[in-house]
Amino acid sequence: MAAADPQVLALAAQVTESGEQDIPLLLLKLKGVLSSPSLGCEESKKIKQDIYDYGLTQYCLLVLRQDHSRLRGGWATAAQLAEILSHCCVGLEMKEDPEEFYEKFLPSAIDNLLVLGKRLQARFIRAIKDKEKQDFLHWFQTVTNAICWLFDGHIQLAACVLQNDCFLQLLITDDVETAIIMMSVLDNILRINSSVFLQVDKATLHSVLDELVYKLSSTTNPAVGSAATKLLLVVAKLSKQLVQLLTARYKGLKGLLNKQWTGKGFDRELNQLLDVLYLEQFSGKGEMQTVLFQKQHQAACIIQATWRGFQTRRRLKKLLQAVTTLQRSFRAKREQELQHLAKQKEDEALKLQMQLQRQRAMRLFHERQLALLERVHASQVNKYMEEMEDKSALTIQRFWRGYRARRIFHQQKQSLKEYKAAVIIQRTACKFLEKRRRRRPLSPWKEPKGLTDEQRLALQQKVDDYIKLHPASQMSEEMSKELHMRAQEKLAQFLLRSRLDQRAAQRRETLLAQVNTDVELLMNAPGLAETTEKDIGVFVSRSVPVATKARQSHNTMLKYTRWPWWKKLGDEFMEDDVIPDEALNTELETLFIGGRKSL
Repeated sequence: MAAADPQVLALAAQVTESGEQDIPLLLLKLKGVLSSPSLGCEESKKIKQDIYDYGLTQYCLLVLRQDHSRLRGGWATAAQLAEILSHCCVGLEMKEDPEEFYEKFLPSAIDNLLVLGKRLQARFIRAIKDKEKQDFLHWFQTVTNAICWLFDGHIQLAACVLQNDCFLQLLITDDVETAIIMMSVLDNILRINSSVFLQVDKATLHSVLDELVYKLSSTTNPAVGSAATKLLLVVAKLSKQLVQLLTARYKGLKGLLNKQWTGKGFDRELNQLLDVLYLEQFSGKGEMQTVLFQKQHQAACIIQATWRGFQTRRRLKKLLQAVTTLQRSFRAKREQELQHLAKQKEDEALKLQMQLQRQRAMRLFHERQLALLERVHASQVNKYMEEMEDKSALTIQRFWRGYRARRIFHQQKQSLKEYKAAVIIQRTACKFLEKRRRRRPLSPWKEPKGLTDEQRLALQQKVDDYIKLHPASQMSEEMSKELHMRAQEKLAQFLLRSRLDQRAAQRRETLLAQVNTDVELLMNAPGLAETTEKDIGVFVSRSVPVATKARQSHNTMLKYTRWPWWKKLGDEFMEDDVIPDEALNTELETLFIGGRKSL
């Protein structure tokens, strides 16, 4: 066995002895080892074999599984390690234990690289700064190139990449840059292994084709449209089965390509794809008719079977409902009979119990009566019996009259309430109608007819004759001044006298208010034997009666506001100067402030 490369041995020793944080930076030295210009083809294979044998490739795989944001160098280190991992695996032919390498290690490497690409794509989409976006896009491109380099060296990995969930998630994106990169990866897969679409399951194939057609229908970017069209053309050229799948699954694809993508700069590929689709459509017309007839026959059979099944289920459901209805009716009738029997037993037991209680009460009554008769003198027995009979008759009459009065009251209470409500509503309606009659607008003013010239002359002649017959009396200037002075003196005397009369009237009203208040207090005052210090304070202070009257008036107002709506219905149609209820006005007029009636 040949000796191992000294650089690989030294690096493996450093990795083994170093800490976890230093391993990623040490593994980056593998790039210099692999890219040495003095290496030939056989020497390169030997170094890659030594790297794998000493576990450095496994170290790269383990580092890619870690949190890349905590690595020294961050995402740039992760992208370089992905590139180093792909270069270490390409060209390596494993003769000893090939199952471990081809069936476990390589698929695991593909999974880790795709997960790394998914994380870089997510951070590129979330990045805001241009410099940061360019860095993430460059690292994403590096990782995708490593994936392409890896399945280019190992063709069997193409199907593994295509069936990976992370690859479908990377392809299903609305970002233009990363979508174009992922479609280039898909193009490389089809170029390297053209039969991969025939090897994968239908779900994966349909998912990829759905995403390509969706990109054509949802975007207007020529770069995305060109990449998707080229991929569909490559797929259509692979096999006739895939062309039939495109025409059958996407019936509006030809119209979409003609309407939206004609004249966008890739007409050659677009016309080739349309020619393939139209050729498949015309060549499959004869077979389509046969298939259509078979489908119609199968559909008719399915419809007939469905209808027969529906009728059978409906009959069975109705039968079950009928049985259920009969059982429910029987149980209900039996329950009613049992309840009726139980009620009869309860009534009989109650009657028997009432009869026993009545007999017991009569027995006790007779015993008390005999005991009293033993104590009453013989000459007073008849009198006592008459008194007992009268008392019993009065008790029976009292209970009967009370029962009858209560029954009549309950019968008349609702009718009396309705009668009062009707009276109030009628009074309110009459007031409203009277108010509308008073506010009836006057007839429109009509302009009087103009006078003719003859009428005007006759009227003027009458006026002149009246002035001649009744000449106006003339008054001199001195007489006018004297008359004016006398009028001024009389007016001043009238004003002075009216002001004095007004003051006297106000004083009379004040005295009358005080007298009324004192009289009411005296009328409501308790007797001397029941007088307390609080009652004495009422007569000492003038504010206490005023506060008492104010409280009474306030209670009256609250009582008025709690009336039912039909009692207050007349207030809506009252004039501003109309006084409310007479009882309410009487209460309000008894409130005096400072001995004067409030207006």
